[in-house]
Parts: sequence; C-alpha cells; structure tokens
Amino acid sequence: MKEVKNTNNITEKKPFKRKSAENIRNFYNSMFIDLGELFLFSVQVFKQFFSRPYEHKELLKQLYITGNKSLGLVAITGLIMGLVLTMQSQPILVNFGVVSLIPGMVSVSMFREIGPVITALICAGKISSGIGAEIGAMKVTEQIDAMEVSGTKPLNFVVATRVLATTIMVPLLVFFADACGLVGGYFGMNIFEKMNFQLYMTTAFDMLEFIDVVPATIKTVVFGFFIGLIGAFKGYKAGLGTESVGVAANSAVVSASLAIFVIDLVAVLVTNLLIRI
Repeated sequence: MKEVKNTNNITEKKPFKRKSAENIRNFYNSMFIDLGELFLFSVQVFKQFFSRPYEHKELLKQLYITGNKSLGLVAITGLIMGLVLTMQSQPILVNFGVVSLIPGMVSVSMFREIGPVITALICAGKISSGIGAEIGAMKVTEQIDAMEVSGTKPLNFVVATRVLATTIMVPLLVFFADACGLVGGYFGMNIFEKMNFQLYMTTAFDMLEFIDVVPATIKTVVFGFFIGLIGAFKGYKAGLGTESVGVAANSAVVSASLAIFVIDLVAVLVTNLLIRI
C-alpha cells in the first residue's frame, strides 16, 4: 500500500499567517484611531477651560478628592523610596569614600526622576482609573445624555474640572513625595552613621540646580493633564454595557501609564539637549 502524505500542516499555516497579519493590522489601525480621537477630545476639553460657566465649586471638590485619595500612598511611597535608595547606595559609596554625597544623590534622584515618575504612576493607578470608571458609569446610566438634554455642558462640568484638578494636584503631590523621599533618605542615612538633620538638608539642597527642578516640574504638569484626560476619554468612550465600566477603568490605567513613560522619555531627551546647549 502507498503511504498517504499528511498535507494538513501545509494547509493550516496559510490561514494562521493571514489571521495574525490581520490582527496586527487591526491593532495598529485601532491604535491610530484612538490617538486621533484622543487629540480631538483634548482640543474640546482644552476649549472648556476658557468657556463659561466656570465650575469653581466642582473644581474645588475634585481637587480635594484627587489630593485626598492619593496623599497617604504618595507619602508612604516617597518615604520608602528615599529610604531604600539611601540603604542601597551607602555600602557602595563607602568603598569610594564619598558617603557625604548621599544626601545630594538622593535629592537629585528624587526631584529629577524617581519622584515624578513613581508619583505619576500611582496617580494613574488610582485617579485615572477612578475617573474612567466614574464617567463610564455615568455614560452607562445615561447621566451624560441627561446633562446634555437639560442644557448642562458635560464636557465642562464633568470632564474639564477633573482634568484641570489632576493638572494642578499631581505636581503638588510630586513635591510632597520628594519631601518624603528626603526624609526617608535621612532615616536611611542615620541607620549606618549619625548625621544632623539640618546638615543633611543643607547638603541635599546644595546639590540641586535649576535644570534639576524646573524641567521636572513642567513634566509633572504634563503628567497630570494626561492622567486626567486619558481617564476621562476612556470613560466618555465607554459602551452601554456594565462590563464597559471595568474595561474603561482598566484601559485608563494602562494607557495613562504608557503615556507617562513616553512623556518622560521625551522630557529627558529635551532636558539633555538643553544641558548641551
């Protein structure tokens, strides 16, 4: 009897490759569509910052909620980061005889990179997801449509106030995290050897320069804007099902975290160019 060759593997590979290529194409198409919709949404939200009526009470409410929701976690995280950074660096710097540089190293690291990025990621996890879930729930329960029918501008009352609140509050939270990081570094320094608190702070701030503080502060403002904007965009884009609320919250965290890393990369490149100039 003749052997029959199995040609199933050959016939199955082509549809698999075709499906994978279609999935990749659809992924990039949806990504660029989302970026375009996000740009148009950000233009509409930015216009609401200068259009009346100004929702001062809602803005103050969102500022309190945004700051109060993340203050404790930001403080603990900043304290631990400063403590860990000091404890990790101290044994290495002892070998080179430059233990006195630890306060300056901690301050520069916290103000330039660790404080802004870690705090922004915490805010992306807590604030952006909360905004996405809240606005998504309002969209599912048709509260957004009810506002439009009643004459209230939902983009002004719901979205613009939250985006402006995160834009203002995230830089303040970053400064608070930097201060907690310096305190944590002081505690870590005193584990190995005694150092006066005033001397520690003086040494830490002597190492800071203009290029260490101002670009990082501008970066945190951009972080705050996109944390609020992406959360509001994902919630505003949510479907009518109850599952869409969870999807909006999860998507807001992922997108906001990715945006933070991209913005941080661009900010570092621009800062390095300014230093060379």
